[in-house]
Amino acid sequence: MYTQKLTIFTPAYNRAHTLPRTYQSLLDQSCKDFVWMIVDDGSSDGTAELVKEWMKCDNGFPIEYIYKENGGMHTAHNTAYEHITTELNTCIDSDDALAKDAAAVILRVWAEKGEGHPEIAGIVGLDADMNTGEVIGTRFEDDRELTTINGFYDRGGSGDKKLVYRTDVMKSLPPYPVFPPEKYVSLGYKYLLCDQTYQLIAVNEVLCDVEYQPDGSSMNMLRQYKRNPNGWCFWRKQVMIYHGGFVRNCKECVHYVSSSIFAGKKRFIRESPKPFLTLLAVPAGCLLNLYIRAKVKN
Repeated sequence: MYTQKLTIFTPAYNRAHTLPRTYQSLLDQSCKDFVWMIVDDGSSDGTAELVKEWMKCDNGFPIEYIYKENGGMHTAHNTAYEHITTELNTCIDSDDALAKDAAAVILRVWAEKGEGHPEIAGIVGLDADMNTGEVIGTRFEDDRELTTINGFYDRGGSGDKKLVYRTDVMKSLPPYPVFPPEKYVSLGYKYLLCDQTYQLIAVNEVLCDVEYQPDGSSMNMLRQYKRNPNGWCFWRKQVMIYHGGFVRNCKECVHYVSSSIFAGKKRFIRESPKPFLTLLAVPAGCLLNLYIRAKVKN
């Protein structure tokens, strides 16, 4: 059990070439009242040796290293939530960096606005491009201190945002499901469930500097659709159940049909939370499936 309030956890899969800048960004923090947890998702590039050397150094913060067999980002999050013992947690990916003074900002905002408020699940801040310094997407509305992450996007917000959650809230929610041999389930699942009960403190300060890698999941989404159809079917159904909204559900149904075809599901209409809308989406879903196949092949 750590005395720190914050765990910064980093899922890592063969990122020994980018992980040092994540480490350096933590060393550069003005406040080091946090734990750094690296969840090694089956790396074979020397990540373990690299991290174990850092653990021997006087970093100013404890480092915890956990190795697991490769299962994808969502399984690394499951492992992190199983082991985190601090009040708060946030994920900084192995190709990203914690923004300047971000740890101090997180702990200050939580002490001033979050602590003692059971209806608040955490903090949501901004991501910025580490090469240009520009904020990714839009900022939060100045007149709205509290939000849900899906509510922000529903109101026209855009771009990746950095989420900081209460650990007890994340532990109370179901883990990300696993569909072997697939290795992708949207991290939005737990965030969507959290939105049903809690709100987040919106902070217009950059908490994370990001760089999208050519082999990262966000840059290869069409391949993810084809390789992980059961995970995508699961996610589309959750959005239909919890999110609502006719336009959004139409989109989800089209993708659900396409993923069901990839997964070889025969009863997907009956299994859909929106069976009639799914039936209407079959033609468009078939076309989407063909489009993905053609693009991935090329």
